Amino acid sequence: MGSERLKDHGQEHRTFTARAVLAICLVVTLLGVLVGRMYYLQVEQFERYSALSDNNRVQLQPVAPTRGLIYDRNGVLLADNRASYSVMLLKEEIKDLDNTLLQLTDLLDLTEKEIQRFRKRLRQRRRPYQSVPLRFRLKEKEIALLAVNYHRLPGVRVEAELIRYYPYANSLVHAIGYVGRINERELKRVDEQNYSATNYIGKLGVEKFYEGILHGQVGIQKVETNARGRVMRVLERTDPVPGRDLVLSLDIRLQQISEQLLGERRGAIVALDPNTGGILALVSTPGYDPNLFVTGISSKDYNALRDSPDLPLFNRAIRGRYPPGSTIKPVTALSFIDSGVVTPAYRVFDPGYYQLNKKGRKYRDWKRWGHGWVNMKSALAQSCDTWFYVVSHKAGGEPMWDYLGRFGFGQITSYDLPEASSALLPTHEWKKRSRKQGWYPGDSLNLSIGQGFMLATPLQLATATAVLANRGRWVRPQMLHAVRDSETNPVILPEPRPLPEDVQLKYPGYWQNIIDGMVEVMHGEKGTARKVGAGAPYKIAGKTGTAQVVGIKQDERYDASKLAEIHRDHALFVAFAPADKPKISVAIIVENGGGGSSTAAPLARKIMDAYLIGVDPIAPEEVADGP
Repeated sequence: MGSERLKDHGQEHRTFTARAVLAICLVVTLLGVLVGRMYYLQVEQFERYSALSDNNRVQLQPVAPTRGLIYDRNGVLLADNRASYSVMLLKEEIKDLDNTLLQLTDLLDLTEKEIQRFRKRLRQRRRPYQSVPLRFRLKEKEIALLAVNYHRLPGVRVEAELIRYYPYANSLVHAIGYVGRINERELKRVDEQNYSATNYIGKLGVEKFYEGILHGQVGIQKVETNARGRVMRVLERTDPVPGRDLVLSLDIRLQQISEQLLGERRGAIVALDPNTGGILALVSTPGYDPNLFVTGISSKDYNALRDSPDLPLFNRAIRGRYPPGSTIKPVTALSFIDSGVVTPAYRVFDPGYYQLNKKGRKYRDWKRWGHGWVNMKSALAQSCDTWFYVVSHKAGGEPMWDYLGRFGFGQITSYDLPEASSALLPTHEWKKRSRKQGWYPGDSLNLSIGQGFMLATPLQLATATAVLANRGRWVRPQMLHAVRDSETNPVILPEPRPLPEDVQLKYPGYWQNIIDGMVEVMHGEKGTARKVGAGAPYKIAGKTGTAQVVGIKQDERYDASKLAEIHRDHALFVAFAPADKPKISVAIIVENGGGGSSTAAPLARKIMDAYLIGVDPIAPEEVADGP
């Protein structure tokens, strides 16, 4: 009874009511805060969070342009783009990269080198969610293996891409170069945005020189992705602008004929159109397959090329520096007569040698017993060294330096062959600077016949011959003939180097004297290449040459059979035809090939027959007399 009297129901009711009101106020307050926050986020901050959502869901991706194609002058495709399948890895979708690589190694038999290259590419990635190639050019069996194991390999995919393909492989690698995978150093010198989706870039030759034209302009696509970054659909797309197609001056038929004529021998052939400077053929043998370099050559294959004694990686046509031998005699002869040292009729008796003084060294002629009395024309026709010894002793070196320089020796005059060498035109200043010596009379004698310090590339010899054919008019040697659609969509070509000025003679009639001497080489009774020129339905102006590789002692006779093949003389030949209206100029060198008339000249005749009259070079080579 007492405890019931102590309980205060009124007080309990008031306490409960206060607590209920407080709870309701708290709930209402929290609900108000929540509603306010929702209003703030969905109304006040709508645009901001909508943009953030879109950024997480929508991505901009670059789209690589299709590389321009390369054709020869007759429309034959020289550089194509072909689909290739590669295994690619997307790091963001791979939980355990090392384990994934182990599984792929079991499936595809990956090498340690391939894994190392992949890790290097992974470190070079330029944007998130960019797949990184592991192996290129998958075979059908490898694609099938990956397909049935996709469920065990998240982040691994097979992707198709267009890669460069060279259908003529070895035949054209030294003429047009190749593309390869782009590296960090190359990325720094190009427009990073325009190359954001590009994996390949021109490495050598035409592919490198015209990279800006062949590459094109990158495109952009807006894609919707899921939370893991996988593309669900394409929302918008700006198509890339494909690279322009190039048409070269090259004649692939003439190129292949030239390569076949050289065969297994080391050498080079350059053929030009003297009217335009277009390069019709540019061959260096041996060559190599540029397709090996496009996606990355194996160490084994590269070491085999690098260590080969035949130097297949070396472009002899534009970088080979050879003593030109007698092939420069037309230019040195022109320097003598036009500078007034002698006249074309000046005669010299050739006993087979020349001495600066009675007790001095004998500078021997190639014909041991000599040619007897010779003038300039017969000296060119018979390649008489003694006439040039005598006249160069009178002239000194200066006229030769001057005229040889006017014909492009010691310079790079080509337009779109970025690896071309300037070789060496020796002068008094050069010798004083490099050898700390003066210019001696013996240096002039050697220079007059293309020996001594003088070095030239086959491209320079073909160019000088074209200038002779044009009677001094210069044309720039170049591979490019045209850029397709350039009339409607103009292109900006790289700025060319300045050309030498046209060769202006004091006595213009001397052009014919020199050309007549070169015609006599091919068609004269005593011409060194008369057997090669016999029966030609057109007149050929040419000059044979033989360049020593090793020195021969004073009274010792050259005997090729006693020398190792690599120490034998080089065979050279230059020519243009037809002599009255030139359409082709040719320069040939066959390393360690012996005499120019017996080895190099027959090749030139077949090349000119193929180009001028369409004759296939199936006849056996004929042997001629002289160097």
